[in-house]
Amino acid sequence: MRFVVLIPARLASSRLPRKALADIGGVPMIVRVAQRAAHSRAARVVIAADDDEIVAACSAHGVAAVLTSKEHASGSDRLAEASTALALADDEIVVNVQGDEPLIEPALIDACASALAERADCVMSTAAHAIASDADFANPNVVKVVLDASGRALYFSRAPIPWPRDTGGAMHHERQAAPLRHIGIYAYRAGFLRRFALLPVSPPEQIEHLEQLRVLWHGEGIAVHVSTLRPGVGVDTADDLEHVRRLVADASGFA
Repeated sequence: MRFVVLIPARLASSRLPRKALADIGGVPMIVRVAQRAAHSRAARVVIAADDDEIVAACSAHGVAAVLTSKEHASGSDRLAEASTALALADDEIVVNVQGDEPLIEPALIDACASALAERADCVMSTAAHAIASDADFANPNVVKVVLDASGRALYFSRAPIPWPRDTGGAMHHERQAAPLRHIGIYAYRAGFLRRFALLPVSPPEQIEHLEQLRVLWHGEGIAVHVSTLRPGVGVDTADDLEHVRRLVADASGFA
């Protein structure tokens, strides 16, 4: 199986300005993400940046980067442009690793790519893991996913799904499988990635603010790898950044 990792990066960030270049142990965050992704089985790891400053920071650390438009509405749109700039073949598998996941597990990247490679009936794959607490189940910032019998996504939601009617919303019950938390990592074939950027936005996507619902609304399949690996700490806020800095300082194994 051959795949490439593309990592979208933009300089502006509403909650944490210049997040992509935030220093983590002397290395910009976006470079940290690329370095972790390089431990996967990816043939290439490339940053899709919206600013020359990000490209220059990547170059200084030996990380490949391509410059893309500042006008893209989403990371997947940015990767669609990058896939064209890199002349990726339509059947090339592209794994979208988020640019604010400096502790991403390389094995999770491999598993997401494998999940798509094994499913000719799906245009995309992603990952999920079991939710362990009622608080996470109820949290709208924790996206949930429900699967069909073959492991394809039926629906993604910020709401608690599937709703455990018999327990009044409490998810722990001996007859119930644990609900699944969606992990924000995606694999696509490059041809579909480019086509996805041209698909009309769907009504469920507008309501939930979940881009992957566009894929389901247009009748395409998403394979879901159910993982025992949980994602590393993502960086959305200044507190998250300080947490990651402490983890990196305390663990020399994060390279």
